Amino acid sequence: MTESPLLAGLPSLLALAAASFVAGAVNAVAGGGTILTFPVLAAILPPDPARLVTANATSTIGLWPASVAAAWAYRGERQGQPPWVGWLLLPSLLGAAVGVVLVLVLPPRWFAACVPWLILSAAVVFAAQPQLARFAGARAGPEGRDHAAVAPAPSRIGLAALLLFFVAVYGGYFGAGIGILMLAVLGVLGVGDMHRLNAVKNVLATAINGVATGLFAAGSLLGSHSVSWSHAAVMAVAAVAGSLAGSLVARRLPAAGVRRCVALIGFGLAAYYLVVKG
Repeated sequence: MTESPLLAGLPSLLALAAASFVAGAVNAVAGGGTILTFPVLAAILPPDPARLVTANATSTIGLWPASVAAAWAYRGERQGQPPWVGWLLLPSLLGAAVGVVLVLVLPPRWFAACVPWLILSAAVVFAAQPQLARFAGARAGPEGRDHAAVAPAPSRIGLAALLLFFVAVYGGYFGAGIGILMLAVLGVLGVGDMHRLNAVKNVLATAINGVATGLFAAGSLLGSHSVSWSHAAVMAVAAVAGSLAGSLVARRLPAAGVRRCVALIGFGLAAYYLVVKG
């Protein structure tokens, strides 16, 4: 008696669902869930020269609903945010579009060559997260709405917008670790405490991933690359559940421990791609 294709692929789908659940929770708290879902997709997708591009597009689309859920869950922390924060959406949207275009127009082998270094870069960002968090906290000032209502100098907002543009380019191209990068940039603007920073970060991440999702989906429909929609659907359900769960317990669990685990996974995956796949 032969095993059905569905049952044969069930362990892979369960592994993808588990990785997506954790990725959704990690993204809601800090960011970097792509580190978990991308390698699972790369391992279970059919062999193809453009497999890594497909894995990247599928991971982005599958995790985007979780970004929306995290932004909704943190809606209370966005109350009283200064109006100029909304202008940070523009460089985020533009940068994300540039990053996706780079994925679609550059040869797939270029993306494959960059993957280990992108994962390694994200892991390094996670490893340095305590320092970035202290830096952001020092710049954020005392907790409360009054401090957040004070607009920083226009030059500082301009610099932050420029940095967010480049973060968004990276986010559209690969994206693992952009949450921590955005928290560091937002920290210098005096938006508020870390919870308020996270609320803004989740909105910007939703915008960046939304642009990437739309362009990847359009590219798939036009035949310029592939997206595994069945895997994306499994990811979306699991990631949204993880995102809501992560948002609920974000203030109770030690985020530093979660980030250390993700950083270790990232270093291990980077070593795997550099040594085994290199």
